[in-house]
Formats: sequence, structure tokens, C-alpha cells
Amino acid sequence: MIVWDLAVVGAGPAGLSAAYAAARAGVRTLVLERAEHPRYKTCGGGLIGTSLSAVRDRIEVPAHDRVDRVTFTWDGRRGFTRRHRAPLVTMVRREEFDDRLRAAAVAAGAEVRERAAVRAVEQDPDGVRLRLADGTTVQARTVIGADGSSGVTARHVGVRYRQVDLGLELELEVPPEEQERWRGRVLLDWGPLPGSYAWVFPKNDRLTVGVIAGRGEGERTREYLRRFVQRLGLADAPAAHDSGHLTRCRADDSPLRQGRVLVVGDAAGLLEPWSREGISFALRSGALAGTAVAEGDPAGYERAVGERLVPSMRAGYRLLDLFSRRPELFHALVATPPGWRMFVRFCQGQASFDKTLARPGVRAMLAVLDRIPASRRRAVSTS
Repeated sequence: MIVWDLAVVGAGPAGLSAAYAAARAGVRTLVLERAEHPRYKTCGGGLIGTSLSAVRDRIEVPAHDRVDRVTFTWDGRRGFTRRHRAPLVTMVRREEFDDRLRAAAVAAGAEVRERAAVRAVEQDPDGVRLRLADGTTVQARTVIGADGSSGVTARHVGVRYRQVDLGLELELEVPPEEQERWRGRVLLDWGPLPGSYAWVFPKNDRLTVGVIAGRGEGERTREYLRRFVQRLGLADAPAAHDSGHLTRCRADDSPLRQGRVLVVGDAAGLLEPWSREGISFALRSGALAGTAVAEGDPAGYERAVGERLVPSMRAGYRLLDLFSRRPELFHALVATPPGWRMFVRFCQGQASFDKTLARPGVRAMLAVLDRIPASRRRAVSTS
């Protein structure tokens, strides 16, 4: 039986980034994917600047739109639109984006085996055995798990979560007049549930429309999506896909590795807690893990995540806490020139939330907001 240097479980952005980094460094790498590319994936499909930088030398991004305008509303009210001189977000369809990442990993030397679902993980001091659904076994010296937060590798490592959210999404087929209405523009609506928001992302002849809110509010989240679609005049648009998923953000002390098994992306609970943006975290964590394996230093992956990704997550939790309690204030803030500049810098990958929140002026503003009583905050936000 072949013993691979590295087996990667899951062929999404995290797993394929790990495979690309490792194979390019000469590591004999096998990727196991339960589906077959190209396959649909529930995802907004908006690439911020951090994601574009991560894949710039690897693939040509299959863009379906490049957004330079954002419309903001607060539960359908008080709408305003801001425009930037350069694109803020690039829209992709995940089936195309992931397939290009797959091709890049293969070109780097990785082998990708599709329709190969992993059912169990076992390890000893010498290596890891992966038992597949068809009864066969794959052996590897190291495994990188990228099979999502509900996958076998996350359970094996013992990943713990601080936050779990329910996302619901529609891929709506729209006629030319609707395509023109949304071309180059996204809509973000701060929702009625704590920490919730909704979005419209344009992708040529389709619109990705979705909402996200904390788990445990399933019916109210579904009602929010229904009302949102109706308000947009899209209730009669045919849905190419109607799906939902849970997003899980790791606890601060959650493990990233168990022996020879590392977890990345969603499997590790790595994503931005406020926006729930996960593609950039998947691409970066996958590359960090693949590089650590190639260098023979799996523990280096944990250090790198702690230094490069965890600070942004901690800042995201801080933002989410404020946003959950005061969405009206966030709405008012993003309408100001400083608030809009902060949003632009985040979208273009020019500044992470931890660096933004560390600025003296921002720290002072957040401290003041924490001290304002709720009734006073409402008065301030509507003045």
C-alpha cells in the first residue's frame, strides 16, 4: 500500500490551498473529496482583497462581477448607497472557483481523488489511516482536514466552537433588466435578529440572496429571508438552488491539531465572526498548514494561525458583540466618511479588523459607545 506524505480531506479552498502549498514543495500529496468537481457550494461567493491576494499567482479568478457600489439598509429602511473608485468585492460561483483551485493543485503535483468520502480517522506514532466509504484505506504520514465543521477530522481533533450561525441562501435566476439593476452593486441589510444581516450578490444572470443569524432562530431566520426577497420584488424569481448551512467559529482555545492531524478552514472553525467571511481564512489557513507540513513542522501551523488569523477573529467577536446590541449605530457609522473608509479597507484587504480596532480613535469611540445607555444610543443613531 502507498503511504502518502500528506493526505488532505476535502477539496474546497482550504484543502486545495494546503495541497498546492505542500505539493509545490515536493510533498507527495493526495486529496480526497467526497463529491466531484465542479460542484455547487452554498456560499455568497464574494472575494475580498485578502482572498484575491492569496490566489493571485495560482489561478485566474473566474469573476462574474466586480462590485464598486454598496447599498446599506437597516431592516429595509434608511437605505443609502456608497461608491468607490475601484472594485471592492469580486463575485464568483464556487463551483468554478473551486475547480480552478483543483486544477492548480494538480498542476503543482497533487493527486485529487473524487467521490472518496472519508468515514474514520485513526492514527498512531507512525502515521494516519483514513477509512473510506467504499471500505478501502488510505495511509499517510500526515493528514490535513478540510472537510468542514461537521466532518470527521474536526471531530477527531476535538474542535470546539464559540459561535454557531444558520445561513440560508437562494440562487435566483433573473432576467436582463434585473441583471442590469444589480450589476456592480451589492446590498447589505442589517437584520431584525441579533447579529443578523442579509445580502444580495450579483453574478451575471443570477443573484445570490441570503441571510444569516444565530442558530436557534430557524423559523425567524426563514421569515427574515422570505420578507427580504419579497421586499426586493424577487419572490417570483426561479431558484436554481435553495440551501442552508451552519457556520461555526472556533473557541479561542480550540485545538488546531491532534498529533499528525491538522484542521484548516471551516473544519478548524476559522472565519471572521462578524461578517462570517470564510474564504480568505480558508485560503490562508490551508496555505499555512501545507507549508508547515512541507517544512516538517506541524506545530508551526498552530503558531502561524495564532499570529496571523486569531487576532482578526478576536476583533471580529468584538465587532459582532457591538453589532448585535446596536445595529442601528453600525448603520449610522458606515454612512460616515470614516466608517465607509473602514469598510473599504476591509473589502480591499488593506487593513484587518484587529489593526483597525487598535487605532486610538476607534478604541475611544468603542469605549464611548459601551457607556451610552440604550435609550440614549437610539437617540444618537437617529439624529
